[in-house]
Amino acid sequence: MDPFTPNHEPLVTVQGSDRPALNPISGAETGAATRPEPAQALAAHTGPVALAAAGSLALSACGGGGGGAAPAERAARFLIQAAFAATDGQIARVQALGYSAWLDEQFAMPRSLSNWDWMDSKGYQVVANVDNFNGFENSLWRKLISSPDALRQRMTLALSEIFVVSVVGLPVSWRGFLAAGYVDLLETHAFGNYRQLLQDVTLSPAMGVYLNMRGNQKANAATGRVPDENYAREVMQLFSIGLVELELDGTLKGGKAQETYNAQTIANLSRVFTGWDLDGSNRTEAGYTRRPMVNLPVRYDTDAKTVLGTPIAAGVPAAQALQTTLDTLARHPNVAPFISRQLIQRFVTSCPSPAYVGRVAAVFNDNGQGQRGDFKAVIKAILLDDEARRDPSPTDTARGRLQEPVARFIQWARTFSLGSPTELWNIGSTADPVTRLGQSPMRSPTVFNFFRPGYVPPNTELGRQGVTAPEFDITDESTTVGWVNFAQTFVASGVGETRPSYTAEVALASDAAALVQRVVRLLAPGSLSASTQALITQAVGAMPATTDANRLNRVYAAVLLVLAAPEYLVQV
Repeated sequence: MDPFTPNHEPLVTVQGSDRPALNPISGAETGAATRPEPAQALAAHTGPVALAAAGSLALSACGGGGGGAAPAERAARFLIQAAFAATDGQIARVQALGYSAWLDEQFAMPRSLSNWDWMDSKGYQVVANVDNFNGFENSLWRKLISSPDALRQRMTLALSEIFVVSVVGLPVSWRGFLAAGYVDLLETHAFGNYRQLLQDVTLSPAMGVYLNMRGNQKANAATGRVPDENYAREVMQLFSIGLVELELDGTLKGGKAQETYNAQTIANLSRVFTGWDLDGSNRTEAGYTRRPMVNLPVRYDTDAKTVLGTPIAAGVPAAQALQTTLDTLARHPNVAPFISRQLIQRFVTSCPSPAYVGRVAAVFNDNGQGQRGDFKAVIKAILLDDEARRDPSPTDTARGRLQEPVARFIQWARTFSLGSPTELWNIGSTADPVTRLGQSPMRSPTVFNFFRPGYVPPNTELGRQGVTAPEFDITDESTTVGWVNFAQTFVASGVGETRPSYTAEVALASDAAALVQRVVRLLAPGSLSASTQALITQAVGAMPATTDANRLNRVYAAVLLVLAAPEYLVQV
C-alpha cells in the first residue's frame, strides 16, 4: 500500500487521476487536484443535475427547508439517516415508538444469515471459486437491501469505509469468502465496542492480507530484512489516532498541527506486529478465511519496544504485546473525536460543527456507565443530537451532505422493496462511473476509502467557505451523468434479476401531484423546494395516465426526476 506518513504524503490514484493526499481530520490539502473539479463538471451539463453547479451547491441547498416539518417528514428524515430509507411501515413505527425507542428496537434485532454462511449455503465454496469473488457481492447486496436490521447494515457500511479492506487487494485463495468474513466481522461489532473491533480487525485474515501484516517477520541483520510497516502506519493514521493531535471537538490541539507519531513510532509498532500469519490456508476449503491470525513465535521480535510512550519489555509474548499496544492506541485521546467525526459524516452531515463532534466524542469516551467506545451509545448520540434532528434552515450553510452513490442506490432499493425472486441478488459491481455508480461496497481503490473525510472541494463555493464535503471527491462528469443514466435503467427494470415494487405509487399515478408528493416524502423529505416539486409535477402530469402502462410510466418519471434533482442529491 502507499507509504503514507506524516512527513511523506503521496498522491492517491483513483480512476486514473492523481489526487492529493489530505489530512483526514483537518482537511488541509497537500497539493492541487489535476482533474476537473466536481462543481465545474456538474456545471458543464444541461440536464437535470446541472442545477448542482458551483455557486448554488452549498450543503444547505435544501430548497424547501426552513419551515416546521410535518411529523411524518421528520420521521422519514431520521430513517434515511439511520436506516438508508423511509417506508410507510417504518415511518409509522418511528412515530409510534419515538426515535430513541426505535433505535433500541434496532439494536435488539437478530442478525440475518451471515455473508460467509449464505455463500456456503448457496454452494459457492467449490474449487471453481477458489480464485474469484463469486457470490460475495450477491450476499453483500442481499444484506444491504433486504436485511430487516437496517441500522446495523448502515453502521456496517460506515465501518467498511473507515476500517477499509478492498477486494482489489486480496490476492489469495478463497478471496470471496475472505471478503465475506471481513464484512461479517464488521457487522458483528457494529453495535459493539471500539476496542474489541480494533483487535479483531488487526487479527483479521483479510486485513492481514490487505495491509501485509500476514507473514510479517522480525528483522534479520544478515539479509537486511526489516519488519513490514504498512499496518503499523495505517492502524494509527486511519483506524485510531490520525495524523495530528486533536481536542475533544476534533479541532487541532492548541490550535496548531502537532504530529501524533513519527517514523520511530511506526518502526516500533511494526515490530509488535511480527510473527502473525493465517491460521491455515489451503485450496480445498475456505475455513481459514474467518479465523483470526495466529502468531508464530520464531518470527516474532522479542526485543524491548516502546509504543507511544508505553514500554513493552523484552521477552513479552506476542499476544500480550499486541494487547498492550492496542490498549495504548484505544486509550489515546484522539480516538474519540477522530472516529466520532467520521461516523457523523457517514450518518448525518459532511461538515459537523466542533460542538457536535465534541458531544459525540464525550459519549464515545464515557457512555454514562464508565464504558469507552460503546458504539450503541455513539450511534444514539449522533442520531439524537439537535444538529441531526432540528428542521433544515437556509441559514445552516454547512449542513447536510452529498449522498454517496451507494447510499442513494440502497435508499431507492429499500424504499421500493427491491426483491430478488431467485435469491440470486446478481447486482454485481457498481464501480463503473460511466454506466453505474462509480462506487461499489468493498471496492475502494485504496485503504484511504473512496473519498477522504477532510476533503474540501477547491475552486467552489464550498471551498471558499472551508466546508468539508467528502463525497465530492468522487464527483465528476462521468459520475454525474452516470448516476442519471443508471437510475433511468434501475428505476424501470431493477438490476440483474432484481425488481422493485411500485404498488402504492401506481395507485396514486392518476393524480400527478399526489404521486410526486409521496415520492418526495419518501426519498427527499424536507429537501426539495416547492418550485422543483412543481416542475416535476408538471412534467409527470403532462404524461398520459389512461392505461396501466401509462400510469407505471408516470411512476418511473416521478422517481427518476426526484433522484436526479440536485436537492435530492444534497440532502439535509
